[in-house]
Amino acid sequence: MKKILLATDFSERSDRALRRATLLARQFGASLALIHVVDDDQPRRIVEAEQEEAGRLLRQMAATLRDVDGVECETRVILASPFAGVAAAAADLAPDLLVIGPHRRQILRDVFIGTTAERTIRLVHCPVLMVNAAPAGPYRHVLQTTDLSDASRDALRRLAALEIVGAARSTLLHVFDAPALRLAFSHAMPKDGQEVYLADETRQAALALAGFVSASGLGDVRQIVRHKTTAAQHEILKVAEAEAADLIVLSTHGRTGLTKLLIGSVTEHVLTASSVDVLAIPPILGA
Repeated sequence: MKKILLATDFSERSDRALRRATLLARQFGASLALIHVVDDDQPRRIVEAEQEEAGRLLRQMAATLRDVDGVECETRVILASPFAGVAAAAADLAPDLLVIGPHRRQILRDVFIGTTAERTIRLVHCPVLMVNAAPAGPYRHVLQTTDLSDASRDALRRLAALEIVGAARSTLLHVFDAPALRLAFSHAMPKDGQEVYLADETRQAALALAGFVSASGLGDVRQIVRHKTTAAQHEILKVAEAEAADLIVLSTHGRTGLTKLLIGSVTEHVLTASSVDVLAIPPILGA
């Protein structure tokens, strides 16, 4: 990584994102671009006051980062709606990574939660890291996810190119469906038959995941398959907790229908419900 873009609203949780971005910038010798978006759908005097104050705060942050952390910085205040302003900055600055925090202060409107985060991720072409946990050093255990699609393969390759995983342990999760066990069909199958069916589906999913890893050249990664007994996002979060992962990686495009893991309700739920960091990776342009 050569350039990291940080979007901040100056909240305590945005400070977590700043710290993570600083750690990554120092790790890779990258520069930081600090931006703040002022909502321009307000009276002009309020917009101008917020713009001036935001500029002052950004300059202070940049000076500290240069003097204390040795990280080169640039700053920018953008007048726009939150997600549009961040997307415009990402298009103009072309960062290798966009880092955001999950919430504003409680007295203000949420900026990076729910549909705003999802809309931002839809609009940008770089990976987006949402920092939910207080950084305590490099990531230790990264939970990658896949639906076995070409887009997911490309996203995981893009993750490898980012080198953000570093020396962390890496686990690859595939959540699979077992159609015959859905409530509408399960009554027609005896319990022992259901167990045999699920065991066979699990073996097939494991073989498919192993083939995907081998064909994709993803290297040595621990592989887990999980039957989708609940919504896919719940399975991802349960595995992340059980495996003590401190980073969840999602592709932002995948299959549609029953095997879809990614952009939409699953990504939005993981972004808003995860207590650990979430990295959303879009496909490479032109791929």
